[in-house]
Amino acid sequence: MNQVTTINPATGEDLSTYDRISADEAKHKVEACHAAFQEWKMRSLEDRAEVLRGVGKALRDHKDELAQLMTDEVGKLIKDSRDEVELCAAICDYTAENGPKELADEKREPGNAGRGIVHYSPIGVIYGIQPWNFPAYQVIRYAIANLMTGNGVLLKHAANCTGSGLKIAEIFEKGGLPENLFTVLVIDHDVSDAIIAHNKVRGVTLTGSDGAGKHIAEEAGKALKPTVLELGSNDAYLVLEDADLDVAVKVCANARLYNNGQTCINGKRFIVTEAVYDEFVEKFVARFEAVKTGDPNSDDTDMGPMARTDLRDDVQKQVDQSVEKGATIACGGEIPDGPGAFYPATVLTDVAKGQPAYDDEIFGPVASVIRAKDDEDAMRIANDSRYGLGGGILSRNTEKAIELAAQHFDTGMIFINTFGVADPSMPFGGVKNSGYGREHGGFGIKEFANAKAIFVGAD
Repeated sequence: MNQVTTINPATGEDLSTYDRISADEAKHKVEACHAAFQEWKMRSLEDRAEVLRGVGKALRDHKDELAQLMTDEVGKLIKDSRDEVELCAAICDYTAENGPKELADEKREPGNAGRGIVHYSPIGVIYGIQPWNFPAYQVIRYAIANLMTGNGVLLKHAANCTGSGLKIAEIFEKGGLPENLFTVLVIDHDVSDAIIAHNKVRGVTLTGSDGAGKHIAEEAGKALKPTVLELGSNDAYLVLEDADLDVAVKVCANARLYNNGQTCINGKRFIVTEAVYDEFVEKFVARFEAVKTGDPNSDDTDMGPMARTDLRDDVQKQVDQSVEKGATIACGGEIPDGPGAFYPATVLTDVAKGQPAYDDEIFGPVASVIRAKDDEDAMRIANDSRYGLGGGILSRNTEKAIELAAQHFDTGMIFINTFGVADPSMPFGGVKNSGYGREHGGFGIKEFANAKAIFVGAD
């Protein structure tokens, strides 16, 4: 197919149609991005930072326009879309403020020379392949870091939010970014693989499933190109014996249902110790049953539709397979009548190993509740996963929770008595099948930088 048609998941109506570009057109865009990079890399760190401040301002200036487009394309609550754009602007601000310090030359004292300098150089054009669940944030997260580094940036966005990707490119240029330095490629998967192999592309970053990550890593590996992969997860939230259950229920429900349940770092497995299991489940189910699903543009809607009907149908299959293997539907669990890609807030109990609800990532508003004997057993179950992106601990003993997080939780991020998605000041990324590499917190701007060692003889 040579065209992409975006669809409003709340109504099922077509939004816009876009033409895919050919392999030759994509090649020319890569070369134009490389040419823009050749000039951009010569600009000082302070100059780059000032441009990023302009991009942040432009994002705020066009917040309502971009937020509405994201809600129309993927069904996000409009308030969440506005918050997402504000987060993107905050990333620009943070990077502009801290990037020059992070990338400044470092002095060393090597034993075989008078002095040493570690200099961080940009490496070239970085290709990003991004998903639909955060149409602006996923792009900003890698693009702003790499622009600060001095690299050029390419984007292949998910087809169902093509309009959002193109709108971001417009906003970048309105903010003062040089033409072609950030380039959107509306292409298919075959052309995408050719872009990875292009000799002007020096690095690849992907946010997506672990299956997609394996494919991209293989393609990049053939060309010996570095990658950053932020992949799927099955994040566990531990409700320990001493947890405040009212806090635990509120945090766990937010962790599962935020962004219509479609976030890599959503809580997905809720591992509850025997001592508080029954009370937690009763309160947790009541909270899910009270969730109002509907128009994402309405202020009184708690949860909008999923992003596409095929994704919604995949979730239903995972729920059905889990029930066939022994899980129990405590609430929800059935596709409602009517238009759109809606799915109810769902709680599964009696979840055990061998069920999709235990083993896999359910990318929708389905919570898997698992019973643990005690706190130690809960930690064991949490780590019994091929994934390792995030997780959470609910406990009144904060110091004990910090120790568990630091010493025992085998993930990249842990939230204690709270839930969050991302913060510009903290590293973001996972381990195991959740990928590798880090973004945010000063780490992302060095993932695709050449840490150059310069040895200087004694004067």
